Amino acid sequence: MTAWARAFVTSVDWLVLAYFVGLHGAYLLFLLLSAFALRDYMRRLRYGAYDLLFQNPATPAVSVLMPAYNEAVNIAVSVRGVLNLNYPAFDVIVINDGSRDGTLAELKREFALVRTERDFEGRLPTRAVRAVYRSLSAPNLTVIDKDNGGKSDSLNAGINAARTPYVCAVDADIVMEEDALLRVMRPIVEDPERVVAVGGIVRIANGCRIAHGRVVEPRLPRSLLPMFQVVEYLRAFLGARTGLSSVNGLLIISGAFGVFSRLRALEVGGYRTDTVGEDMELVCALHARLRESGRAYRVVFVADPVCWTEVPGDATTLSRQRRRWQRGLLEALALHRRMLFDGRYGVLGWLSYPFFFFFEGWGPAVEIAGYLSVTLSLLMGWVDASFAFAFLTLSIGLGVTITLCSIVLEELTFHRYRAWTDLARMTLYGLIENLGYRQLTSLYRCLGLWDYLRGRQGWGEMRRAGLGA
Repeated sequence: MTAWARAFVTSVDWLVLAYFVGLHGAYLLFLLLSAFALRDYMRRLRYGAYDLLFQNPATPAVSVLMPAYNEAVNIAVSVRGVLNLNYPAFDVIVINDGSRDGTLAELKREFALVRTERDFEGRLPTRAVRAVYRSLSAPNLTVIDKDNGGKSDSLNAGINAARTPYVCAVDADIVMEEDALLRVMRPIVEDPERVVAVGGIVRIANGCRIAHGRVVEPRLPRSLLPMFQVVEYLRAFLGARTGLSSVNGLLIISGAFGVFSRLRALEVGGYRTDTVGEDMELVCALHARLRESGRAYRVVFVADPVCWTEVPGDATTLSRQRRRWQRGLLEALALHRRMLFDGRYGVLGWLSYPFFFFFEGWGPAVEIAGYLSVTLSLLMGWVDASFAFAFLTLSIGLGVTITLCSIVLEELTFHRYRAWTDLARMTLYGLIENLGYRQLTSLYRCLGLWDYLRGRQGWGEMRRAGLGA
């Protein structure tokens, strides 16, 4: 090869090395912030007094919004679990988004639905509502049947129908713990003037024993891909989001489980329907509106209230999910690009947005290019063994260290999986996750980046095995 080609490839090598220094340096910072935040949270948890919170007349009512598209396999379990929540005043609004698989028929069969009339405020435009149903067996359950318009459109229909000051958006393939809503609402009860949104942790339901809409025995998945996702989720939620939340720099609240002020959501126009990253976009929009207007506010992540979700068990479904996530991330970042290095947004402009833009948004392409360039450089003898060792240490070694630290945080705090064999399995998967699985998901995310660049639209079909599988 020419000297120019050699110079180009070795430049990429050094760029990728700098990328891993920045990526893992940021994660180590988030881990440190998370450790302090979790220590303080666990101390406060000893005096949780959730029974007093349940009895407190100031605890606000909540509408749980559950959009559903082709969720017949999970919908009855999920709705039953939500209906059994331990919370003083809440209702459940299921939005059937033009399902073609019998989701509505399943709801009618399980919950004795009858057609009713219900007026909507209609502040948010949505696709046509075909019918509204109430349940004879569960008085606080409403089902909206509407034309297909996507998840955002369904959530906006739910916001229109809600009559409570707060809405809780959940996925239709989740199982919520009995006191999850009570716990996730605690920051709002304690600071109602400032807290505008709260997210709860999402854990993996695959392999768990589920009965009557509840996870009665947390178990680790039996198969390979879901098991990798267990440690991946621990790193993302306990290792990153807890830390970002502690400095009010949280840009993502999972669409699977998040509470929002209905008034503030309406103020920013609800969920945007031109992106598949509607959850992140809404959080960014809230940050932008409140920062620009100079209002004091908080967006909080709570690591304790648990929502269990089914994750992909096969490579095809995992690929579709990660491509969609990456496309949604880039769409949300593009819509709020004014935040980048803008002092008006404080920690968002100088830490959160740059992290997501450079490392989460475009980083996968840098990472895959780095694996290829360093391999080529080693084969051609353009770099020595010390560079290769530094690359492996920064790309693999630090990644493993961060994952293992996240597992340690889990064991020192919530300790959901009780058997020592569970800890051993999580440790094993934490050690080997960076040796194949990480590269696979980075490749999927690169495909998602390509989808974004070529303007691909749509959600993509998700294959469900059923909760507890």
